[in-house]
Amino acid sequence: MAITAIGNERLNELQVKEFQDVVKFLPSVTIQTLAPGFSQVYFRGVASGENANHSASLPTVGTYLDEMPITTIQGALDIHAYDFARVEALAGPQGTLYGASSMAGTIKLVTNPPDTSGTYGSVGLELNTVKSGDVGGVAEGFINAALSDRAALRLVGWYRHDGGYIDNIAGSRTYPSSGITQNNAALVEKNYNDVDTYGARLALGIDLDDDWTIKPTLMGQVQKADGSFAQERSSAVTRKLQTVQYNPESSKDKWFQAALTIEGKIGSWDLTATGGHMRRKTTVESDYSDYAYFYDALYGYGAYFTDNNGDLVSPNQYIQGIDRYKRSFAELRIASPADARIRFIGGVFWQRQAHNIEQNYIIDNIGDAITVPGTDSDIWLTKQLRIDRDYAAFGEISFDITDQLTLTGGGRVYKFDNSLVGFFGYSDGFSGSTGVAGCFAGPVVAGSPCTNLDKSTSDTDFIHKLNLTYKISDNALVYATWSRGFRPGGINRRGTLPPYGPDTLDNYEIGWKTNFGPLRFNGAIYQEDWNDIQLSFLGANGLTEIRSAGIARIRGFEVDIGYRAGGFSLNLGGSYNDAEIRRDFCAIANPQFDCTIDPPGQTNDLLAPAGSRLPVTPKFKGNAVARYEWPVGDVDAHVQFAVNHTGQRRSDLRTFENAIVGNFKAYTTADVSIGVKGESWSGELFATNLFDSRGVINSAVQCGESICGDPFGGSTTGGVFYDNVIRPRLIGIKVSKDF
Repeated sequence: MAITAIGNERLNELQVKEFQDVVKFLPSVTIQTLAPGFSQVYFRGVASGENANHSASLPTVGTYLDEMPITTIQGALDIHAYDFARVEALAGPQGTLYGASSMAGTIKLVTNPPDTSGTYGSVGLELNTVKSGDVGGVAEGFINAALSDRAALRLVGWYRHDGGYIDNIAGSRTYPSSGITQNNAALVEKNYNDVDTYGARLALGIDLDDDWTIKPTLMGQVQKADGSFAQERSSAVTRKLQTVQYNPESSKDKWFQAALTIEGKIGSWDLTATGGHMRRKTTVESDYSDYAYFYDALYGYGAYFTDNNGDLVSPNQYIQGIDRYKRSFAELRIASPADARIRFIGGVFWQRQAHNIEQNYIIDNIGDAITVPGTDSDIWLTKQLRIDRDYAAFGEISFDITDQLTLTGGGRVYKFDNSLVGFFGYSDGFSGSTGVAGCFAGPVVAGSPCTNLDKSTSDTDFIHKLNLTYKISDNALVYATWSRGFRPGGINRRGTLPPYGPDTLDNYEIGWKTNFGPLRFNGAIYQEDWNDIQLSFLGANGLTEIRSAGIARIRGFEVDIGYRAGGFSLNLGGSYNDAEIRRDFCAIANPQFDCTIDPPGQTNDLLAPAGSRLPVTPKFKGNAVARYEWPVGDVDAHVQFAVNHTGQRRSDLRTFENAIVGNFKAYTTADVSIGVKGESWSGELFATNLFDSRGVINSAVQCGESICGDPFGGSTTGGVFYDNVIRPRLIGIKVSKDF
């Protein structure tokens, strides 16, 4: 299979501190982020522009921390990258061994295990400053303690402060219906999007005897972020790295994980039993005043918001959200001897993820009649419990037809059972249909006034993998793979829409891996057919809808070239993906209708014609890293230069919305570092994004693009967009000491 692995030393050389940093050096991987802890990852162009809403589709890429899946609907955990053995990027469907949500690929974060060889450790310090922003820094360290010749303990800790670089500038707006003027004077601040991240990992390794090992691990992290991580694109802002926010914005992401892995032998067979539990809590404050302003300006909604005396109040809205996750998993697998001509690996898998969702949409001082019951001043409340369950049995058999030719076949039988229950909407004093007025039962989820949503969906199916590998020599092989990945279906919370089914990805790939002396040359050519695409977007009233967008086809290739001679090394990586839908995408995606036929009482608009490019990922992405090391007296010196390029991307699959938001322009970044390393210490001066590129990786509006993005007909200057840009130029110095 196509694997990119970046080891511990190289992660440090590339200035990798967080998930977004490592993605730069994975040519087949693209990231879309709103803020720290809120990122979606994509492989090989398999992206439909999901908005990562709490009731929407699971990610297409699975993320693992050692043996434990840590993918949540909110995206990958933003783990500080320190004391990792390596980061693995496994491209293509990994469904037979990794299961649900590894449809397009898997990212595996592998930590350094406890080592019984001795007691040692390291500490590191970094000081940095971001252009147009504040000062930041990192303090991190670990100690590995050999408790005996059969037991060791490893303790790792870190603290990181990222300086802000977005300014919240002064602004005001007047709501047309009431004439009430709002300003943000109390929130004006330079560089207000700073982040503090701290955490620790404790791992124990015990060799019970020569055959059995037990490895318990505890790990946790807290990440506090203030402000917005997007520059505003509107008539109110004329400079980059600025925004006008009228309500406090912040997030706190707190999680911990406990895992246990037992490895041993039963006869000559290897057995691995692993399990774990993770809890995550995110607390978020978000500005939502654009939604309030544009709905008032266009439709006069501000006239509906009054206090108990019937007087108009400011329709300004803000969101306070709390998301609580609980995830448990268990896996048991066995493997036959690796030196046998016929080899088998197989096992069973179970996981359960519960997501307790609370989203308070608040308008201060509204009357009791239009306040959602049980809240202080909510105009809208989402209070739901989502549970995703997965069960599977999997296996692969490899047969050496000759010493050079190996055939591998694998499969996975899976079942998912997902549900969503609770409340969403207004009070019955504000709406006669959505919210309390639509309730059919009392409260099931604690904190909700009643229940207007109770749905579930399940399915059982089988996916496969077939691989043929030919070893030309000890230094070269070629392979061909036919594999399938899947993503479970789920619930549409809008009552008029049915649950959405699973989507699948079929991969046809040929590749090669070679290593001739100083030269490494790996590559792959592939076609991926994506069927029953789960496309999520904001529908009527700003509610997320998931529809089937039919089918898509991705044709592409990726290469990895490395050269090392003496103290010089050069690594080149790149990917090309031609990703497009193969069938017209209609507003009502139903096999019995096409876009030219309107169902009774409904309009079936053409949202995107066949041949439209899939959004978010570029056709071309590539990087190059050159490094030279040489001795200077008793120390080793180095200089390194890295360049990364990300091509133009479509922002939305839908034609109309993409025209409003616009395409994301291509951008290129460069990193440079110079340093020295002694026997037990090192020092380095570095700069990332040296030429201060302003590459955009995501763009968002607070409500539907036609409302908040283009409210006055054809001119985007009337709307407000929030463009998430890469971090500006960062210059820093870091030192480390081993002991």
